[in-house]
Amino acid sequence: MIRTGTATREGTAQDNADAAKVYRLADGTVGAAVVDGIGHGPYTSSTSPLLAETAARCTAHRGALPGILSAGLLVADRGPDGDEADAVAVTALADDAGVRVAWVGDCRAYGWDGSRLTLYSTDQTMGQWVRMYGPPVEIAEQYDQWVRVSLHSATVATTREIEVTDPLIILTSDGVHDQTDPVALESLVREHEADPQALADALVNAAQPDADGYRDDATAIVIRR
Repeated sequence: MIRTGTATREGTAQDNADAAKVYRLADGTVGAAVVDGIGHGPYTSSTSPLLAETAARCTAHRGALPGILSAGLLVADRGPDGDEADAVAVTALADDAGVRVAWVGDCRAYGWDGSRLTLYSTDQTMGQWVRMYGPPVEIAEQYDQWVRVSLHSATVATTREIEVTDPLIILTSDGVHDQTDPVALESLVREHEADPQALADALVNAAQPDADGYRDDATAIVIRR
């Protein structure tokens, strides 16, 4: 049996641009998607739930990569006024065979094997790209908010995909992993690993504001096989 938990919390800037959806097929297969809208444009908060719904349903039926690409089609055109929403996302297909995860941008996928939390995704940001060439960390951090791939630009070649065998999978928006100390994050997983909903709630509630008082929208989906 696959159990899931979903939680989202609005940040300090306007309305919630994050969204999450879990969709379950008749045979128990689960498709899940966390979407993080880029910025707070006029359509972002209303489009993000549509993107999450599309990604989750298509993931359950066709796979994690098709889920990303299908959601991307909804925002492939910037609209007549150029203000159509864009977003980053992570999807997961969970069934008896295992879990397949796909992502674009800086949403993340973690796995917990009962003793160790592993980050399986790699942020598609300019900051991460800069780190590959070895400059000081403080320089790379200046580019962490520069997303290199989004749903708007997602293709088969630019979308990353991986299989995860851990029994517990965690999908997060950057409002969770960027604003929660990694040690605290792993501690929460260890404490709530048996209860996916409790863990999802704890993760979004743990996000702390930065030095300027800003707290991003925080969203998490937990999948336990």
